[in-house]
Parts: sequence; C-alpha cells; structure tokens
Amino acid sequence: MSGPPIFGLILAAGRSSRMGRAKPLLRIPPEDDTFLARIVATLRQGGVADLAVVGRPGDDPLRAELDRIDPAIPYVVNPEPERGQLSSLLAGLDHAESRGASAVLVLPGDIPLVRPDTIVTLLASAGKGALIVRPAYRGRSGHPVVFSASLFGELRSADLQIGAKSVVHRHAASVLTVDVPDEGILRDVDAPADYRDLFNADPA
Repeated sequence: MSGPPIFGLILAAGRSSRMGRAKPLLRIPPEDDTFLARIVATLRQGGVADLAVVGRPGDDPLRAELDRIDPAIPYVVNPEPERGQLSSLLAGLDHAESRGASAVLVLPGDIPLVRPDTIVTLLASAGKGALIVRPAYRGRSGHPVVFSASLFGELRSADLQIGAKSVVHRHAASVLTVDVPDEGILRDVDAPADYRDLFNADPA
C-alpha cells in the first residue's frame, strides 16, 4: 500500500440501542475521556494523521464533542445509518477517496481501548502489500481493520446485511493478520454489562 497516508475512519453512526445512550460519548474512568476523545488520541498517537468521524444526521451532541476534541476533524454524515455499519464505512470511503487515500483504517466508536502501539504496528504492516490487515490477540482477530483502496469497489457492492466480512472472507488469502499484545482490539462495548465488565463501573 504505497502512496498517500492511510486514512482513519471512526464509525459512530449506530443507534446505541442496547446501551441506551450514545456510546462514543461514554466516559472512561478514571481519566474521564469520552470514547471518541480516546479513539482520536489513539489514532493520532499511532501515526494516523488524516481521519474523519462518521455519524448520524442531526447528532448534535456527537458533533459538539468532535468540535471540542478538534474542530478540524471532518464529521461525515451517513444519510442512512439504519442500513448498518457497512453503510457508515461506505460514507467514510467516499470522503477518504476524495482525499486520495491509499487505504482506510476502520475503527468502530465502541472499541475505545485499542493501544497506540497497535496502530503503529498495523500501519507498518499495511506497507507489506496485503489487501487487508487486521490485528489478533491470542488467536482472536479484532479491530481496527485496514482495507486497501483496491477493495473500495468491492466494499461498495457488498451485501449490507453481511457487511465488510464478505470482502474479508473473499480475500482470505490476502489478509495479513498481525499478532499484538493488546486485548483492547477485542473489547467492544455494546451494552451496560460490557461497560461494567471493562471498567468496573456503571456507564457514565
């Protein structure tokens, strides 16, 4: 993956129906960062210079938090978020492609504890020619995932119900899975029980 830097996409257009509140705005004790603030910091510390947040139409609280973090980061609207996570990825792809991205690094907004050194490792690994790069912890693959620009067309034609997994499975022989000492790649927070398990506290 040569060419322009890899573009970071933070997917934050979900309804958070199981959590009952917007997951990107949940806070991480004891520092009190929001999930979104932590993810932005992680990507930047890991070497992702260019990034965007994909959100729902009219999500003023998320926009306000992004403006607080850095008003220069684009807020990309997914006009049809009810169509699933792939629809958010596609909205982000359009923006990244307009910026000449050679690849995208995709991280959902409910996976807040990925470490910056994992991002460094993925970016370095993406230069080895694989179409897809993903991290694994103790044999289990997780997020974020890097997709080469050569797959953007296939992602756009993928089944929205299946999502990007269909593209990953189709190119299994071209997936580079990188072992990392980072359990955070697996720890998504979908429901209050997940939050309590991860932080030993109630969602805040």
